Amino acid sequence: MSQQQWWEVDIHALIRRMKMPLEVFVGLRYTRAKRRNHFISFITMISMLGIALGVMALIVVLSVMNGFENELRGRILGMVSHVTVSSFRGPLQEWQSLREETLEHPAVIGGAPYTEAEAMISNMSSVSGALIRGIDPEFETGVSEIHENMEFGELGDLVAGDYGIILGSGLANTLDVVPGDRVTMVTPQATSSPLGFLPRLRRFKVVGIFEIGVYEYDRSSAIIHYADASRLFRLDGGVSGLRLKLDDLDLAPQVRQDLKQSIGLEYWVSDWTLRHSNYFKAVQTEKTVMFIILSLIVAVAAFNIVSTLVMVVTDKQSDIAILRTLGMSPLSIMWVFMVQGTLIGLIGTLLGLVSGIVVASHIDVIVPALEQFFQTQFLPRGVYPITDLPAEMKQSDIIKIALLSFGISIVATLYPALRASKTRPAEALSYE
Repeated sequence: MSQQQWWEVDIHALIRRMKMPLEVFVGLRYTRAKRRNHFISFITMISMLGIALGVMALIVVLSVMNGFENELRGRILGMVSHVTVSSFRGPLQEWQSLREETLEHPAVIGGAPYTEAEAMISNMSSVSGALIRGIDPEFETGVSEIHENMEFGELGDLVAGDYGIILGSGLANTLDVVPGDRVTMVTPQATSSPLGFLPRLRRFKVVGIFEIGVYEYDRSSAIIHYADASRLFRLDGGVSGLRLKLDDLDLAPQVRQDLKQSIGLEYWVSDWTLRHSNYFKAVQTEKTVMFIILSLIVAVAAFNIVSTLVMVVTDKQSDIAILRTLGMSPLSIMWVFMVQGTLIGLIGTLLGLVSGIVVASHIDVIVPALEQFFQTQFLPRGVYPITDLPAEMKQSDIIKIALLSFGISIVATLYPALRASKTRPAEALSYE
């Protein structure tokens, strides 16, 4: 039996025993082979780790940004309105009947009157501007989450005529007050007197402190009873408008259009997508940009796959020539090296998926541990609206990341595999 016949018998016997295509068998053998060039094996490992690192970074970052967006949306929309209704003619007087009418919409699950105005609040030498919101404690719990974020007191402590006030935690710290203290509110409206125009002043008793977790609101918001606000800001018993809560906040634009048609054109109807859409669009844009930037890590790892396979093709020139002489077609040779590169990408992708899911699932433990180890705070108060890192993994993101990584790995194998398929047996064996 000639040497060529012996190789044919041996190869086909092995293939029958392994029950797999010849291209897959040879590709797997090349992936495991280490006896000739340890450097190629090292580059292969680096390629796998690079892909794994990129996939892990994508999963963790996108999960954190999803959690950040949802947490921020929940906190902001827990303070602001899903839909607001106000009057073009000034203060809204008969808000009770309008509230009943808006509650007839199937998507509206709560409604409450509100009054908004700006004022100055002082305590001895401490002075700060504030956004004053007048509420009805009876209905406010149905449209906001302030009552769930009270550090001291409760919304029921606001009684019409008692002039009580609930301050955001940041505002209370700025004014250096605690529940039971009294503060002075100075309104923009002036009172005419023989001495000229004097600002309107009113003493309020601090009956509570809340903390939403969004610095902007905790630092500048104060809540009083809507009846006290109406008298203080001269609204003649009226309110600024109605706040409505929906069972699905994504329906806000549709509900806005429905209410415009049902309650009449004399009312102005707005929703959160008009007031805060730019903020959430900016977060979504940032998420997209981060996805593109971090995808470059996977692309760099894919270049390592190209370099690895090019070196393997160069190292296996004689083996390729022998396989060609045994009857393998150029397409089969191409598949051999595509299998090798695809296996590198598959292993790297799987490692990245597992590590990324594990890290994202325990981000609430990992980040505090790192902050304690480095003695720092990654998201300090006063700079970021949220001081922790919530994470929310989405199945769609994980699938998209896995397909992107695996797809890039397959594309990276095309050039080296095509180069291997063009190997000429006579030239490759002439120097053997």
